[in-house]
Order: sequence, then structure tokens, then C-alpha cells
Amino acid sequence: MISILTTIGIIFVLFDETWNFFKLVPLKDFFFGTRWEPLLIPKSFGVLPLVAGTFLIVVGAITFALPLGLMVGIYLSQYASPNIRAWIKPAIEVLAGIPTVVYGYFALTFITPLLKIIFPTIQVFNALSGAIVVGIMILPLISSLCDDAFSSIPKSIKEGAYAMGATSFEVITHVLIPGAASRILAAVILAVSRAIGETMAVTLAAGATPNLTINPLESIQTMTAYIVQISMGDIPAGGVEYMTSFAVGSLLFLMTLILNILGQKIFVKREFSTSN
Repeated sequence: MISILTTIGIIFVLFDETWNFFKLVPLKDFFFGTRWEPLLIPKSFGVLPLVAGTFLIVVGAITFALPLGLMVGIYLSQYASPNIRAWIKPAIEVLAGIPTVVYGYFALTFITPLLKIIFPTIQVFNALSGAIVVGIMILPLISSLCDDAFSSIPKSIKEGAYAMGATSFEVITHVLIPGAASRILAAVILAVSRAIGETMAVTLAAGATPNLTINPLESIQTMTAYIVQISMGDIPAGGVEYMTSFAVGSLLFLMTLILNILGQKIFVKREFSTSN
């Protein structure tokens, strides 16, 4: 009951301020505007630059972390000896315990200088560096869940595939991955939710420039980074600028909710078809 009441309270506060915001700003301007400048004159409340920046980080992080996470999960579940597994898995999971602000400074002082060698025109704050560091942050989550998913497949199925003459690669691509597809999808959904909600790392690495672009070498601003900017206390409460943080937070909440519902439906459908 405490959890339910807390959730209801958060939703009420969030959407109450959002409703007041949309009394002043038309829905069309918010969802379809291409300029996000609520603190400047003339004001503009188009949220598309923040959404584009968030998705740029998410897509880059998943592109980086998913192949590595799958490979780590396959290695740990199929090839690693018990001794190697005993120290590799905890070592990877240690990454999840590092504070996000440390990841942000790591991206700013280490990853970005390396990227500048490859891309001389890259900006100091850029989406690519933010995506890579968020990919590192969600790597333990994906690899651990993929390892558990592959380990849950009955040993008799894998041995049957080998008995029919399948190679290790064929067992992985035709037995393990299809058999654990729903669990892998669940890992991706959780990783995407974590990437969407990441704040400090992308604030430090990607910058605070609302920029409607698909170029990862440019500075961008995510929805969470904007909420941090507003939460610094420089904006007086009650104004439309203050309400923008609740509007952006509500959109972020709805995106995560839809994503989780979609993932749950796919997971249940996959499990049902597998059982049949």
C-alpha cells in the first residue's frame, strides 16, 4: 500500500503541474516545435530537440552495449570455466556500482580526447561520448541478464543439437539466442529504460545544448539533463519556466511506461508461444 500510494502521489504532483503548463503552452507547440528555448526571449517550447538528444544517447548506448553484452553472456554461460567465471562476472558487475558522475568525468576527460583523434571536428561535449559511457554503464545489466537467460536453457537441448552435428556457432545462433529471445528482449528493455533515465553522465559528457540533430559529434541535451538544469534553483517556482521540468518529466514518464508495457506484452506473448 505504501508503494501504491507513493506512486499515486508522484503521478498526481507530476501531472498537476503538467496540466498547468499546458494551460499556457499549446500541445502542438510542445510536441511538434523544433526549438527548445524556454529561458530565452522569445520563448520556445518545442520538445523535439530534447527527445532527439535522448534517443541519440539511447540508440548509441544500445548499439555499443548489446553486442558486447551478448558476447559476454555467451562466453560466461558456454565457454568460461568455473574459476574464470567466478572472477569475470563480479568484475563486470562492479561497473554498475560506480557513481554516474564519475562516468561523466571519465567520458569528458578520457573518451572525448580519444574520439578527437579519430574525429578532429568533434565538439568537447558530444552525443557520441555520452552514448559510449552510457553503453558502458548498461553493459553489466545486459551481460548478466543474457548470461542468466542462456544458462536457463535446458542442457539436453544443447546436447541434442551437438548430437545432430551442429557446430558451436550453430548452437549459439539457432538454439541459444532463439531460445532466450524473450529474456534478451527483457534485458534490452531494462537497459533502454536505464539509458533513458540516465542524468549526470550525459549531462557532463553530452552537454546542455538543445539541438535537433542526428549527428553524434555535436553537443546535445537530453530530457533528464534539462530537468537537472531547471532544478538548480535559479528559476522561481510557479512560472512557466519552472513548469517545463514537470512537462518534460511527464513525457519521460509516459515514454518509459509505454516501453515497459510493450516489453511486457512481447515477453508474455513469447513465453506463451514457447510453452505451446
